Amino acid sequence: MQVNILEAKNRLSQLIKSVQAGEEVVIANRGEPVARLVPAHGVSKKGHVGSGQAILGWIRSHPLPAYARRSAEEIDASIQEQRESWE
Repeated sequence: MQVNILEAKNRLSQLIKSVQAGEEVVIANRGEPVARLVPAHGVSKKGHVGSGQAILGWIRSHPLPAYARRSAEEIDASIQEQRESWE
């Protein structure tokens, strides 16, 4: 969820409850994100893990280099080749 600074100021208690439930809140200044509210420990009091949006965002912004992108089949074949060379 994204809110502007004034809305965040006026609804801070509600936003904190949303964060405790695992939701990420982005605070924007004139439409530009400037801050994020996330659970302090990553897990709410109820024991539910957050939505994972922060992790997904990081993964999407840090793609694997081309040499590291391989399918499961390619990885299995590579492992099999290495095992055969040991025998």
